[in-house]
Amino acid sequence: MSDQRVLLTGAAGVVGKLMRPRLARAGRVLRLLDVAPLEPAAPGERVELVTASVTDPDAMAAACHGVDAIVHLGGLSREDSWARLLEINIDGTHTVLEAARAAGVSRVVLASSNHAVGFRRIGEAGPDGLPGDSSPRPDTYYGVSKAAIEALGSLYHSRFGMDVTCLRIGSCFERPADTRQLSLWLSPDDCARLLESCLATGKPGYRIVWGVSNNTRSIVSLREAREIGYESRDDAEEFADDVTSGDVGEFIGGAFCTTPLGLANPL
Repeated sequence: MSDQRVLLTGAAGVVGKLMRPRLARAGRVLRLLDVAPLEPAAPGERVELVTASVTDPDAMAAACHGVDAIVHLGGLSREDSWARLLEINIDGTHTVLEAARAAGVSRVVLASSNHAVGFRRIGEAGPDGLPGDSSPRPDTYYGVSKAAIEALGSLYHSRFGMDVTCLRIGSCFERPADTRQLSLWLSPDDCARLLESCLATGKPGYRIVWGVSNNTRSIVSLREAREIGYESRDDAEEFADDVTSGDVGEFIGGAFCTTPLGLANPL
C-alpha cells in the first residue's frame, strides 16, 4: 500500500508551522507549500518542500500531482486591502480547488475563520453555542474572503463530488492571549486532532465545522465537528488565571467588528 501524500499549503505560517510536526506519521508524506522559506527537512522527517504561491495555476497543478488530500491553510490571515484579499484568499483558493479537481484529489480541508460569522451576536443560538454551519455574517473584508472560500468549497463538492470540510477556526496558538480567546481558542494539538478527523472521515460530503477546543467558556457548537469524529482534549480555561486583557464584546468577531475595513487588525 502506497503512502498517503497530504499537501499542506501555508506551511510557513503560524498554524502551518504548528501542524507540520503534529501531522507527521508513519505511512504519510507531507508536501509543504508556501511562498515564504520553509525549514529544511529534519533527519527522518518525510516531507517535500515546495516554494510557490497558491495564486500560481501551474505551480498548484504540479503541487497537487499525486496528492491524496489537501489541507489549505495558505493565504492572508488577517484584514488587508480588498484587492489583496481577493487575489490571495479568494482567487488563490479557487486556484487550489481547480488544481485539486484536475488532479483528481478527492478530499480538501479549507481554513475558514470565525470572522466569516463575526457579526453574529454571542448567545444568539442559545446555550449550545453558534452552529458550525450558521449562515455568514462577516465582520471585515477578511471575513468576506472566508465566507467566499466556504462558498467555493460548496460549489466544488456539489459540482465535482469533492469531499470538502471548512474549518471556522477561532484562534490557534500555543495559548490564548486574551479574554475573547478563552472562548474561541483551538489548541495546536486539538487542531491536529480535528484535521485528522477531516482526513479520515468515512462520511464524504460538504460541511462547515467550528475549529475550537472544548472550552469552558465556549460560545460555539462542536456538534458538527464531533459528527466526523473530533474529540477535543484541551480547554482554554487552563490559562484563565494568566489572561487579564481584552473584552469578549457583543459579537463573535470581537474587535474586528469596530476596526476600519481594509487595515491590519488584531486577531
